[in-house]
Amino acid sequence: MSENTVALPAIYAQKAGMTRIFDESGKHIPVTVIKLIPNIISQVKTKDTDGYDAYQVAYYEKREKLVNKPLKGHLKKAGEDKAFCRFAEVKSSEVNAENLGKTISTDTFAAKTMVDVTGTSKGKGFAGVIKRYGFSGGPGSHGHTFHRGTGSVGQCDKPGRIFAQKKMPGHMGVDKKTVQNLEVVELNVEQGYMLIRGSVPGAKNGFVKIAKALKK
Repeated sequence: MSENTVALPAIYAQKAGMTRIFDESGKHIPVTVIKLIPNIISQVKTKDTDGYDAYQVAYYEKREKLVNKPLKGHLKKAGEDKAFCRFAEVKSSEVNAENLGKTISTDTFAAKTMVDVTGTSKGKGFAGVIKRYGFSGGPGSHGHTFHRGTGSVGQCDKPGRIFAQKKMPGHMGVDKKTVQNLEVVELNVEQGYMLIRGSVPGAKNGFVKIAKALKK
């Protein structure tokens, strides 16, 4: 790890898609291809100024004309000329102001490392209870009037209302999801990709947070 990089417990990247590889015994392993993108520390937050210790991470570079002046000024304070447009925070027990503007290293996510991956799930639009929650529904044959409906959702007299969080039709997907304890199969910094065993939340080109596994 060079002097211009710093190790943090999380990085941000893009999901490129899924494929499979073969191990030494010929067994195929389904993997998700993660595209590595630059992550830089754009702000150092301390207890004295912000009430907590954390690093603000900037990632996903756009063309300069697509980034407004406030963001350009914010990045200029970190000594960064690239037009990053997405920001997130990574909490740390100890922070150092000298790390401002440094790049986050990916060396801590080598092969065999267990990680938690967080992303935004695919949007499914407006969905019924069978698709959204796995309800069984009613008989599908002729003569029945109840097929894919919700069924009873409340009482008639008392309390005479539908309780909050009742499972009903509604917007499905576009939720923050985390899959824990996934194994990093391969890390190739030179070609800019990472292979993670199994599937991760989100669509192609969606952004994901890759963090050290908390329960491993």
